[in-house]
Amino acid sequence: MTTETWSTWLKTPVIFGVLGLLIAIFFYFRVLKQEKGNETMERIARYIREGAMAFLWRQYKTLAVYGVVVFALLAWKMSLLAGFCFLLGAFLSLLAGFIGMKAATFANVRTTQAAFRNKAADALVTALDGGAVMGLTVAALGLIGLGVLYLFYRESTQLSEVLHSFAVGASSIALFARIGGGIYTKAADVGSDIAGKVIENIPEDDPRNPGVIADNVGDNVGDVAGMGADIYESMVAAIVAAMAIAITSTQLPTFVEGDLETNKWIGVGLPLILSGLGLVVSIVCIFIARLMKNMNPAKVLRGALIMPPVILAAVSYAVMASLGITQSVTLVLTVGALGGAIIGLITDYYTSSTPVSKIAQSATTGAGTNVIYGLAIGMESTAVPMLVVAGVAYLADHYLGLYGVALSAVGMLGGTAVVMTVDAYGPISDNAGGISEMSGLGPEVRKITDELDSVGNTTAAIGKGFAIGSAILTVLALFSAFNMEVNHVRSLNGLPDLQLVLNEPKILIGILLGSILPFLVGSTTMLAVGRAAGAIVEEIRRQFREIPGLMELKADPDPKKIVDIATTAALKEMIVPGLIAVVAPVLVGFTLGPAVLAGMLAGSLAVGATLSLFMANAGGAWDNAKKFIEKGGLPGHKKGSDTHKAAVVGDMVGDPFKDTSGPGIAILIKVMSVVSLLVAPLIAML
Repeated sequence: MTTETWSTWLKTPVIFGVLGLLIAIFFYFRVLKQEKGNETMERIARYIREGAMAFLWRQYKTLAVYGVVVFALLAWKMSLLAGFCFLLGAFLSLLAGFIGMKAATFANVRTTQAAFRNKAADALVTALDGGAVMGLTVAALGLIGLGVLYLFYRESTQLSEVLHSFAVGASSIALFARIGGGIYTKAADVGSDIAGKVIENIPEDDPRNPGVIADNVGDNVGDVAGMGADIYESMVAAIVAAMAIAITSTQLPTFVEGDLETNKWIGVGLPLILSGLGLVVSIVCIFIARLMKNMNPAKVLRGALIMPPVILAAVSYAVMASLGITQSVTLVLTVGALGGAIIGLITDYYTSSTPVSKIAQSATTGAGTNVIYGLAIGMESTAVPMLVVAGVAYLADHYLGLYGVALSAVGMLGGTAVVMTVDAYGPISDNAGGISEMSGLGPEVRKITDELDSVGNTTAAIGKGFAIGSAILTVLALFSAFNMEVNHVRSLNGLPDLQLVLNEPKILIGILLGSILPFLVGSTTMLAVGRAAGAIVEEIRRQFREIPGLMELKADPDPKKIVDIATTAALKEMIVPGLIAVVAPVLVGFTLGPAVLAGMLAGSLAVGATLSLFMANAGGAWDNAKKFIEKGGLPGHKKGSDTHKAAVVGDMVGDPFKDTSGPGIAILIKVMSVVSLLVAPLIAML
């Protein structure tokens, strides 16, 4: 492989990123060209869109203050360049969420209209196209941002600082976006359900319920913008972890025959190139899924999630062979990609198969047993995914060392665009059902949208499992990168390496400190949802009492008040858990030193990984157990029965589990690791 050949390949991530953006724009305008329905449908969709965008703008104003403060600190303690790279990472994360949510809030009503025309295949494609805008934008902007920075600074001594600052910008914004969106969506969902289904005994998405619009807004701010920021951050963190290890490692694997400098040069750029190939593979898989539109929606979406690992392995093999790079790279990449697919399938099993029917059956004896079964299934569901992650890490380390572990995380996230496409499809189809109900389009339309929504719930659970699994693997790589960075700085200053061994008291103290943080973030986010949902319930009850004719459909509710309550609560409540993730590693690192911080990262990883999986899977299982009963899965226990009401209670407990606290904890451990990597040079000598 010549220098010119490799230099050309280093430009491909940016080229592929631009291609991804262009295709996202194509899908965006294709969605806009679809029929948007009658005046009532359009009015409801406009309420949802305005509520979602209002939340985003208010959230962005809050995050702007945080961005300015962190920029000033980085410029003061590190450099202006670090501050600007932080802002770039944050801006691209917010931009991806903005574009994706804009598309989703246009696609929802057009999906409803396609269902109204009794064209289920067109409804599926419209929802997929709306999701593809989010998926492609997330992957493309991550590649463009990192790719451009690498091309400009690859020969600079500040490369590590540039990459780490960019990753911190992406990670911290993702945490606030995911938790803020999660609090909003679950507060609106739980509050609306309690006031509507439990207190007033009216159906889901009933137009009389003032909380329905806020509930549909929440689907977008939580599962589109929030999830998009989450996946964007995972992809960026995985690439940066691999690049950071390549920069500081003195024991990189041999990629091609040559000197050490050549291998380092290849090792730093390889994660970007492989991620670029992943984006191309994702684009192909999205178009294949669209061609399968006449098949069962579940098969289409599951196929879309399973195809990328197989195709990526073949493409990687061909490219590595043409460049003369060892095929161990392809092996490690494939192991990571297949590991992600296996975790997705395991999540699918626990949230849509036999465990769900057991939870539904347990509801026949009351809400208490339903909650107990859900908790137990959630706990059980952590075992196999953690074994898969451990197996992937073991094999990757065996073939390519710590660098291989990081590269396997890149492989697991190779199909980022497809995963995010399928995940964003879920809230679009959910919104379509809500618009159908509120517009009074009839049971035949709702039957089509419910089928799409049902599949979306399952794929959303798979997406969460995938995101958490990749987060665990990424944090393993980031932890290794942190240790290498600390020892690299110490060696430059003539100090011995920091030995991270379990019989070291500082490490044990750090592990104990780290084990606290996932529970602390989980607690604060659960309480935030509870407080906000309580306020929403009171407002909905007030409107039912004080608006004459509301229950008789002779008057309209005031949904803007509910949207405002949910928005205010979410933006207020997201601050504390967000600051915990950013401040804790800085505080511990500067006061107690790198050894305690390393222990804290290990403790938070072990506890956070299992806790986030448990909460996400338990919540998904409770949700689908309720839907299982609603579809007649338990003969004699129809919708509205005591069994169904017990399942609704389990679903309400599970809602913040799966959409707020579980994902928030997964991002917590990534943000802590990325922040620690950034400050490693500053605390290495302490």
